[in-house]
Amino acid sequence: MECGLPSKQLVSVVGGGRQARNVEVGSKLWSLDGTRTVQTTVVGISAVKAREVVDVVTDRVTFTVAPQQELHTAEGWVPAVHAAGTMIAWTPARKLCRVRPAIVAGYEFGYFIGATCADGTVGKNYVSLVVNDESFAMRYAECLTEATGLAARLEPVTRPSGFLGRDVPGFRVRVVSSYLSDALRQYVGGDAHHMRQRFPRVVLRDLCTFEGFLDGYVEGDGFRHKKWDGRTVVSANVPFLQELALIIGARFTPRPKGTASALVIADRWPARGTFTAEWHPLEPVESTWVEVRDARLRRAAGTKPFTLYSYRLDPHPGFLVNGHLARQVW
Repeated sequence: MECGLPSKQLVSVVGGGRQARNVEVGSKLWSLDGTRTVQTTVVGISAVKAREVVDVVTDRVTFTVAPQQELHTAEGWVPAVHAAGTMIAWTPARKLCRVRPAIVAGYEFGYFIGATCADGTVGKNYVSLVVNDESFAMRYAECLTEATGLAARLEPVTRPSGFLGRDVPGFRVRVVSSYLSDALRQYVGGDAHHMRQRFPRVVLRDLCTFEGFLDGYVEGDGFRHKKWDGRTVVSANVPFLQELALIIGARFTPRPKGTASALVIADRWPARGTFTAEWHPLEPVESTWVEVRDARLRRAAGTKPFTLYSYRLDPHPGFLVNGHLARQVW
């Protein structure tokens, strides 16, 4: 059974794409383990001649493999020649080289998530917070670094004040990390806009993490009462507050549409016994499914056959071809 890749087909090698003929024993290739990207090592290479290959056309790109080269579809491993109409595992090849910080749950992680949900901005490849309070910005930077290991520092900035009609001084914390921004979008349901974000249930891992979330969220969108033991958060995102109210066992009545609603968080809320720990992954999902639109057989022109390269890998048998998951059968 002929498997493998023609000599000029790009393989997702750690450090950048490389033609199949230039992959060596000891090279590290990118693979997928479930929805996470992982690395695997080439421990053996073989090459065979063949007269036919298949051009696999997906939603993202066209790549070429042997007709019997197995691709990972939603139904299991399928030979490329029979892959048309299936959905195959894919991850953006351009994101493979990014740094993947180790995200750690705990109070600091919860605070970072809460403050970001309240006052932060999640961009395509960055996370930032701009506030007037220097101590708030400093605490946010410290918690971000503690939870992710990414270096975060304060920058003095100015921003316009609609109330005062002039620019006012403030402080910005900003880290560039597409991995972290992808994780934050995943935590809040895919859309990090403050009016559309969902409650990040990832902070329900334990009470310590959730308390950190409450402190960070109140710091940005709430205040502590002076005459009694409790805090109030204010937001126009009613579904977000409704879900939070259920977790802390509080009553919540939304204000009329278009105005901000308030949720009271009494300091004694843990005594109600409504908190239930939940486990949710901290790492973002890095793969998805793309459709194979066509699988076209192509014969070698003239007398020169194709040279197909196969790899024996350890510890993961799969590897990425232009971001699409394939595997070798030995």
